[in-house]
Amino acid sequence: FIWTLQATWHLVNTRLEMDPAFDQPVCKKKKLWEMVAEKVNAKLRECGVTDVTVKAYECDLKWRNMLATYRKNSERARRLGVASVHWEFFKAMHEVLGKSREELEAQRRVKLCGTKVGKAMASKRFTPILPTPPAMAAPCSARPPQDVLQLYMELQERKMNMWAQQKALEERKIEAINNLAQAIFSLAQ
Repeated sequence: FIWTLQATWHLVNTRLEMDPAFDQPVCKKKKLWEMVAEKVNAKLRECGVTDVTVKAYECDLKWRNMLATYRKNSERARRLGVASVHWEFFKAMHEVLGKSREELEAQRRVKLCGTKVGKAMASKRFTPILPTPPAMAAPCSARPPQDVLQLYMELQERKMNMWAQQKALEERKIEAINNLAQAIFSLAQ
């Protein structure tokens, strides 16, 4: 399957609509990706594209790659400003994924407000755990330069992408084995 611009937009819009479901602490990601694939296929059929069917693992893999690109562009926007980002999907993804920590905390508080847990937390006094202040900085800082951190993050993203590709390949192998087993079974009958 080759992702066209139209299919990619359908994926982005569908996945972003379902972001709250994906953010649940306990959810079946495979089922959610199957739902995403069904919705993308339905939207493609509405647009007259009937000769292609996208699969759940393809949506998952494409989304992971897009997240990696989004993170790079988000970092670029943070450093150089939003005007420096020219990736067509950035604005749509950033509206959903770019929420600040404070916004997410405010949303969490609103969700907890009327619940038992929220009331219990409000009645207690919590002492925040703050990071230990660093010792007097030596002239040569132990913190690695930004370039090294950026390279490390890119390496980690590549590892994640390779893992996702390997997972997708293994799923295809299992599907092929199941198809072969069904064929043998039907021949045996």
